[in-house]
Amino acid sequence: MKKLLLLLTVFSAFGCQAQDATRKSPHDTVSNANTKVTYGRPYKKGREIFGSLEKFGVVWRVGADEATTISFAKDVKFGTADVKAGTYTLFAIPGETEWTIILNAQLGQWGAFSYGKYKDKDVASVKVPVQKTGDTVEQLTIRFLESGFMVIEWDMTRVIVPIVY
Repeated sequence: MKKLLLLLTVFSAFGCQAQDATRKSPHDTVSNANTKVTYGRPYKKGREIFGSLEKFGVVWRVGADEATTISFAKDVKFGTADVKAGTYTLFAIPGETEWTIILNAQLGQWGAFSYGKYKDKDVASVKVPVQKTGDTVEQLTIRFLESGFMVIEWDMTRVIVPIVY
């Protein structure tokens, strides 16, 4: 019995390490009263981010590792689209002056590698203007304003996504 418990403990420890080893960045969950976002938070590390590391015009997972998820506790207006309460995958197509922010119903995606296969599951998209930050944001940050708007910031870039409850 002791050997069995020891083996289970060892396998459990290795299983946890293997799962965490696939993640390259720290992860965070941010929320307000009605919305929760879980995402990987990569660092800039001296790199040029948008237009270089994250190419303009290419779908991005809005984070690192597995695709970012966003959950709504009640129905919302995401940009101009009515979206039912639930959990979605959050993607963006960065551009120099405008981003397209996308909600997709296919959960469990790793990065944006399979997005094309699930593009038909998009439930909403909104175009938002790019703003330049005054200072460099070293680590990708998603936060909410009191008005409910969602802010995505990294490097010298900020976009603000309208969410109305």
